[in-house]
Amino acid sequence: MSSKFRNTIGNTFLLYLPLLLLFISVFNEFDFNYLNYQYFSFNFPFILIFYWSLKRIETLGYGFIFIAGMFNDAVLGFPIGISSLTYLIICGFAAYLRNITLRPSLAKDWLYFLFTILVANSINYFLLVLFFSIEINYYEILGNIIFTFLLYYIFAYIFDIYRKILLRIKI
Repeated sequence: MSSKFRNTIGNTFLLYLPLLLLFISVFNEFDFNYLNYQYFSFNFPFILIFYWSLKRIETLGYGFIFIAGMFNDAVLGFPIGISSLTYLIICGFAAYLRNITLRPSLAKDWLYFLFTILVANSINYFLLVLFFSIEINYYEILGNIIFTFLLYYIFAYIFDIYRKILLRIKI
């Protein structure tokens, strides 16, 4: 009886691991400044939200994504709601791609992800500059977009392996 109980807890933990990773990533907001890589940064929540919104939305859910954006704004010091709007734009693009795709392909998803983060970041920084007069370093944004785009392929491959494990244990 106890092994069945532990197995159920373990399966539930595996099912909600992406949600846990999302909240850990928005609370930490890690970067690599201590390694002296000035322009190396990437937006892991963008990767996580796009992939799981594209493949399995019930894992994250739009409400949790919105709340994670609110926490991200509080951590970064942005006006409340900016990150939530950006995250929901990414969800909208992923939902559109999920609905029009007949044959999923990682390469096509990857290119569409580039378009998605360009639009989402453009709207995000347009709002920050126009309405809130926040100074922005465009080189850092460009580096962030490039590394986020490049690392999506690697993380998508890892998440695909994780999804296969979930399917094997029938969660």
